[in-house]
Formats: sequence, C-alpha cells, structure tokens
Amino acid sequence: MSREKHKEYGARLREITAVLRSRGITRGVTPEKLRLILEDLGPAYIKLGQVMSMHSDILPKKYCDELMKLHSEAAPMDFQEVREVIEEAYGAPAEEIFARIEETPLGSASIAQVHRAVLKTGEQVVVKVQRKGVYELMSRDIALLHRAVKLLPPINMKDLVDLDMVLDEMWDVAREEMDFLIEAANMEEFAARNKDVAFISVPALYKQYTTSKVLVMEYIQGLSVDDKEGLTEEGYDLKEIGSKLADNYMKQVMEDGFFHADPHPGNVKVREGKIVWIDMGMMGRLSERDKELIAKAVKGVAVNDIGAILESVMALGEFRGKPDQSRLYQDIGTLLSKYGTVDMGNIRLAEVMESLMEVMKENKISMPHGLTMLARGLTHMEGVLVEISPEINMVKIASARGAGRILGGLNWEKEIKKEAKALAQSLYKAVDIPGLTADILHGYLKGQTRINLDLHAGEDLSGLLMALIKKLVMGLLVTGLLIGSSILCTTDMKPKLWGIPAIGAIGYILAFGITLCIFLRHMRSGKQ
Repeated sequence: MSREKHKEYGARLREITAVLRSRGITRGVTPEKLRLILEDLGPAYIKLGQVMSMHSDILPKKYCDELMKLHSEAAPMDFQEVREVIEEAYGAPAEEIFARIEETPLGSASIAQVHRAVLKTGEQVVVKVQRKGVYELMSRDIALLHRAVKLLPPINMKDLVDLDMVLDEMWDVAREEMDFLIEAANMEEFAARNKDVAFISVPALYKQYTTSKVLVMEYIQGLSVDDKEGLTEEGYDLKEIGSKLADNYMKQVMEDGFFHADPHPGNVKVREGKIVWIDMGMMGRLSERDKELIAKAVKGVAVNDIGAILESVMALGEFRGKPDQSRLYQDIGTLLSKYGTVDMGNIRLAEVMESLMEVMKENKISMPHGLTMLARGLTHMEGVLVEISPEINMVKIASARGAGRILGGLNWEKEIKKEAKALAQSLYKAVDIPGLTADILHGYLKGQTRINLDLHAGEDLSGLLMALIKKLVMGLLVTGLLIGSSILCTTDMKPKLWGIPAIGAIGYILAFGITLCIFLRHMRSGKQ
C-alpha cells in the first residue's frame, strides 16, 4: 500500500471511530442505533445495511425491520458538482442537451440524486446523476471492512455468517446500482415483460442520453400508491389498485423471475389509470428452479400441504455446515403446522417467509441472494397493501395466479407441457435406477437425504422400507407386463402361441412367474 493510500485509510478510520464514539457504541447497539451509525458512516455502510436488511436468515428480525428503513437519504450534492458529472459524461456543456435543469433535486440518496429537467427537444424528463467520487469512496470502505473482518477473533459472528460473503454481495449490489446502464437495461427488460399488461407502465427511457453515471427518463406526474386521499379524490378504487398491484408483483415473481426488489410507496406511482413502476436500480432474479419451488411452497400454504412447503424450503436453502436434521425437521414442521391451521385469507406471505428464514437462521441455513431480495420485496409490498387495501391477500392471489386463474384464465398449453414434462421425468426415473441413485447421493452430499423420514430410524425400519420398495417395483413390473400383453393380444401379430401373439404369451408367462416367486418368498418369510 502506498503512503498516500495509507494516509487516506488512516483518516477514514479516524472518521469511523469518531462516529462510533459519538453514538456511544460501548453502551450497546440497539436496532435504531445501528441504523443511525450506518447513516452517519456514509454510502458504503448504508448499502451494507440495506443488504443486511434482506438477511433475516442471519440477523434478528427486529434489526432487519429497522435497517429496512434505510432509503439512502443524504444531503443534496452541490449543483455545480451535478453539472460537472453531466458534462464529464457527455463531453459537452449541459446546455447542449437540456433546455433547463432545476437546481433543487427531487430526491437525494447516497449514490445519486434526481433532478427535473427539460430536453432541448421539449420533453419533460428526470435526470439521475451519480454522486461525484462515490465509487472510489465505497471501494475504499469495502476494503477497510474486509480488513476488519480478518482482524476478528476466531470465535465470533464469523461462526454464524460468512462476513466476507456478505460484503461481496453488498459490493455486487452497489456496483450494479452505480452503473446506470444496468438500470437502463432493467427498465427495458421490465417494460418488455409487462408490455401486455394493460394497467402497468414504466417511465420511457431516453437511451441516447443515458451513460454509466447519468440516466435520463420520462418525468412521471402521478400520485404515490399510498396516497389514499389523493387517489380517492381522483376517482380510483383502492381495492382495484391493490388487487392489480399484488397480481402484477406475483407475476413478476412466479412467471418472470424478474421482480422489483424495493417496492416501497415512493417507487410505485399511479397515473392515468395505470400503475407505474420506477427506480429499477435494485431488481431480483429467480431461476426456473427457484420459481417452481416457490410456486410449490405458495400452493402448499394455500392448501395446507405442509410436506410440499417443507420440501421446497429444503431444496431452496443452503447449509452452513452439517445441520442437526432432527431439530430442523421438527422446527420447520412445527412452524408450518401453525400456518396450516390458519385460514388462507389470514396468512401474510411476507410473515411466513420471514418466519421460515428465522428457523433457517437458527439451523444455520442461508437463502440464495434472489430469495433474500424477495423477502424484502414481499415485506414492502404487503406493507403497501395493508395501507391502501388491507383486505387484499397475496397468498390467495399467488395461489390463483399459480393456477392460471387471474386476469386471463388458464394457459392450457403451458400447463399441458408442464405436466407432460413432469410425466416424462417420472418415467425416466422409474426406468433409470442409476439416475435415481445419483439423486439420492446428491441429497446425501447436501445433508438432506433423510429429512422426510424418521431420522432416528433403526436397521429394522430401513430393512422394511427396502423390502416394500422392492415389492412395489416388482408389482409395477407385473402390471406393466399384463397390460402390455393384453394390448398385444388384441392385434393379429405373428407368430402365435396357443392362438395369441407369442410375445403376449411370453409376457403373461413372465408375469405369472414373477407373481409366483413373490408369493413363495412371502410364504417362506412367514414361516420364519
């Protein structure tokens, strides 16, 4: 490290120490105090807090709830600095692009601030400008945090969570937010995925004026989604808005696998009868596998199928070390049983997810990044719904959308293809015993093999299960032979034996032989 860099780091450490001292860090850290400390420390720490707020599988829920209040409000950047960033991005004076830029920002956050402006061509726009030097500042703070993690003693929080992983995750999220070209691509993708949804809109993007540090989009003159008084005065039905908002969000999650990860009221507007989603800097993604498992879990909650939810959770989670499987099974079973006795209309999806993540935290199981972002998004979304139309239930909407009954009816072609695929997979596994063995081995390596069995089963039970499986397989084989032979006997296939097709006759003989063997083995075991 150079001398200049060392001095810079030293100065920053003194700033951090001063903040901690002023907040009385030695007297303990409450959730509110932690939020205030992070706000005082600047952009990198605010972003760390936002990422940690999504990790209810790591932090206690009360801390996550408090950190979720971090919306990155910051003191406005001087307008001269705004001009400098714009002119550096365009390589030309701001007056060549904009007829007017309002000096007072519409909003100011830790990474960027937003100004209303008018293009030379006359369009009303919003200009999002990145704070000068914010990338370098955050990069330095991240490096300091990594060094601090290395200095921690062996027995501490590192045993519960990989702090380096959390910091890397935070830095990935921050870098994406600091590259406005990524946000522009998110806007285009979101618009494309929702182009056929009549009641959903996205601000128009002025791509020709957008760079990595400056984003230009349409100015949305609309009402905030939680402005009940204003919406009612304009003649809107709050229940209809809530239903459409919830349905679209579940579409984003369950169908698109691409969803708004920060749907607080400030990012959702209502204009000309449409819901307008803004600020695509923080978006979540789910793989096809994750979507299927989440849909299965939602369906399980809706129909009180605890086993389906348990299976989904086990498949989605990532183990930190070897879990106590017996305890895990019991904890999840107890938790889901509680919700299984509750009427579907009274279940809050975000609450269920947060409760599950609390169990996972206790059992050293972490959730993938996409799912932690989803947990945060669902919390914000249900908070909005409680405010404008508390009778709307996301579990019901998600269940209905999963069944294809919301706004358009059932997509039979898609469902048939899905079921055909599932059938093909089942048949493949039925005939491919090595493949089944591979699945079992994979489950064993994840430490999940016997989660759904009695984990303390002895050799007698294991032997009984194996015997039952063998008999089941033999029974299926006999059934297949009988059905296949019967079908062949309806044809005129040659050669024939005893007046029926020879292959059919052989099938009957084999079925009879297998059945006789099973019977004799059963009689022999009964005598023993």
